[in-house]
This record gives sequence, C-alpha cells and structure tokens, in this order.
Amino acid sequence: MGEPLLSVDDLQVSFDGEDGRLHAVDGVSFALDPGEVLAIVGESGCGKSVTAMTLIGLTRSATTRINGSVAFGGQDLLSAPARELRRVRGAEIAMIFQDPMSSLNPVHRIGPQIVEQIRAHERVSRSEASARALALLERVGMPSPREHMRAHPHRLSGGMRQRAMIAMALSCSPAVLIADEPTTALDVTIQAQVIDQIKELTRSAGMGVILVTHDIGVVAEIADRVAVMYAGRIVEEGTVDEVFYDAQHPYTWGLLGSIARIDRPRPRRLASISGQPPSLVDRPRGCHFRPRCPHEFDQCVATPELAPQPEGLDHRDRCWLAVADKRERRDVGGRIGLAAKKAPAP
Repeated sequence: MGEPLLSVDDLQVSFDGEDGRLHAVDGVSFALDPGEVLAIVGESGCGKSVTAMTLIGLTRSATTRINGSVAFGGQDLLSAPARELRRVRGAEIAMIFQDPMSSLNPVHRIGPQIVEQIRAHERVSRSEASARALALLERVGMPSPREHMRAHPHRLSGGMRQRAMIAMALSCSPAVLIADEPTTALDVTIQAQVIDQIKELTRSAGMGVILVTHDIGVVAEIADRVAVMYAGRIVEEGTVDEVFYDAQHPYTWGLLGSIARIDRPRPRRLASISGQPPSLVDRPRGCHFRPRCPHEFDQCVATPELAPQPEGLDHRDRCWLAVADKRERRDVGGRIGLAAKKAPAP
C-alpha cells in the first residue's frame, strides 16, 4: 500500500462545560487508504461524530481544545487556518451529515444548493453547475431529478433528501467522503439503496470513505475495516472479518451479541450491555469499559494500549486479557458474555 489518503494521529478533543472539561475524543489514531471504507462504530455519545467533524474543523471554538494531527495532502488540518479549511471542506473532503432535513437550507430549493456548493469551489458558470447538479441527482438515483431540483427540502422524502446530500457531497469529486449515520431514520429498502450508491461511487471514483454508524448490519455490508469506539477511545480495530468473527474486546462482544440472529433460537429477550456509558467529564480510571465489563480484574485500573494481535499487526484491541483467555470467555458466552456473572481474575 502507498501513502494513506488521510492519517489521524493521537487526536484529542475536549470541551469546556458547566460541570468541567468533557473529553469527547481521547487519543484516536487511524489511517484511510484510497478506495477503502472505514467504519467507526459504537454507542451514542462515544465520540464518533466529534471525531469526524474535527477532521474538517467543525468543532473549533473558544471552548474547545484539540490536540494531535490530521495529515491530508501534505498538510496538518488541525493547524490549518480557517481559509484553507474552507478550501478543503466540500472540495477535497466532503461530509454527509446525520440529518439531511436540518443540514439542507429549508428556504432554498435543492438544485440551487448543489449549484452553490459547486461554484464555491470551482470557477464555472451557473448553467454548467446546474447541468452538473442535475447529472449528480440522476447518478444517485433521484426519481424525476429535474422536477426535484426545483423542490424545497420539506417536499422530499427522507430517502430523497439523503440522495440530495450525497449528490452535494460528491459534486466536487472529493478524495475523502465522511458519511455520518447516512441511513438513520430510513426504511430498510432505502437504506439498501443508499448503501449500494456509496459502494458503487467508492469503486468508481476511488474515494476513501469514513462511515460513522451504530448499525452493525450496515458495517457488514459496506465496510473494509472497522474501528470500535467507546468513551472517546478506539477499543478495537481490524478488518470486518477479524472484528466480526474473532472479536477481541468485551465491548465488541456486547455490540455483536445485541444483534438478533436468524441462525440461532429466538431469545425471550434481546441481549444488551448492562449499565450506562460513563460520564466523559469524570471518566473511569484505566479501562473506560471496566465498570460495565464482567471480565474486569485488578490490572484493568491501568490504561491498556491499543495493542496488535500476535497473529497480525492489522487487528488491534485495548484489553488486558490474554488472547487465549479472551477467546475462551467469548466462545463460552457466545459473544453475549456481558450478561454473565463476572469471571474470576486470570
């Protein structure tokens, strides 16, 4: 592999609040290659969206502290001036936001919003930009695209608005696409269509995609690699096969175990991870997952590193348990081991 499109190193983001400093992102590192889909998964509030928005400067404020580096195109985006970020945003790194209804301007029609995006970054005429906007809406499968270019956002269904957002994000042929919960609130048919569109556009354009989601089914369908986040940290990272079929972190077991399986007997109740995510103002000492983990032991009060597995350097996790011990406990619990009683210390 050559140089990555995007390289994030030790990203830390915190916000000043009334109750103290909230540590939303705590030492996150990852790289994104051309044509790769990296999924960032985890419960709500684990830092996924903050990580994504920080990459393009959307969390900058007087009350925000940001450390680390985000290398893209030979420059560090974290230290780049606002003018340079405006040039990169939309043109080279584009983002599909979680809620298209609140992301699109409600008083402007769909077509002019896409045209504005194009003309903000390229010197083209309004008529040329309008023709490109129409072609983009056709490309993403918008029904009656010419008619819907003249529609306001509230006249469109959720799936149509999401298609408009994808068209806008792709309007300047970015190298990196950040998709923040692109299938939230869509029915399963529209979800499948949106996933297929992102997969096709990734293959045809060679974009790198960062997919922010809590939907494990979407991850299995579209992603190449997975980064599992909990309380601001990446606790496991690897290929889709490594994470799904050989999960090493107890939190990942809980996420996978909470999915209803058609190849197993129907449970009386859906499995869940006990407890609540910790406060990011007053975080647990050591492993952040320790208060909810049934496999906690004495060493967990120290912070584990995101360490590679002995079998390969691509699969990493942040847990003190030995690999053989983790696999034994995971297999005994059938990946729903978080509902079991606490195991004795190793």
